[in-house]
Amino acid sequence: MSEEVKEENKKIVDTAEASTPVEKPLKAGAKDLAPVETEDIQSDEEKDGADFSFDSTNEELPADIKEKLEKNKAARSKKRLIKKKKKKVARIVKVGRAYIQATYNNTMMTLTDPNGDVISWASAGLAGFKGAKKATPYAAQIITKIAAQKAREEYGLEEVSVFVSGVGTGREAAIRALNANGLNVSSIKDMTPVPHNGCRPKKPRRV
Repeated sequence: MSEEVKEENKKIVDTAEASTPVEKPLKAGAKDLAPVETEDIQSDEEKDGADFSFDSTNEELPADIKEKLEKNKAARSKKRLIKKKKKKVARIVKVGRAYIQATYNNTMMTLTDPNGDVISWASAGLAGFKGAKKATPYAAQIITKIAAQKAREEYGLEEVSVFVSGVGTGREAAIRALNANGLNVSSIKDMTPVPHNGCRPKKPRRV
């Protein structure tokens, strides 16, 4: 064989050796990487925890833990009872007061007991009136009806002493509406503040 053929055969052998994978020897102490079944490998703590139950009726629980669970349960039930709202006791107010505040822009009615505690109230804005309609006599009649109806149904109000404040157009209509809605007016007192040459009033509006 010629030298050229020998060189070609040598190249073919070298390429074949390079393509075949070479198995490397394992290091000393290396573990086998095959999958291991995890069902059998379970720690003693996990086995003990699997049988544990948090039910207070479980017989395996110690007595002191049972007592703690029962105490916590009782404390929680006590807190729930405290959080419940107390029922309002029905209060009867036969005689009361009616405060009417009539301004240029609005009319407000407040009904109270003799001590001044509010039992019902209404305003023109609450009744749905807006703008200039809030100061009308019709709005005063409606708000008086709303406040009087609530006071009669919930507290049994029958008689009121009227205290008027302001110079709005709804003051007289509100007083008449009290009688019309079943409340007896025992007295009327005007509490409109009057200045004794105090602050200069606003200039009259030119329309």
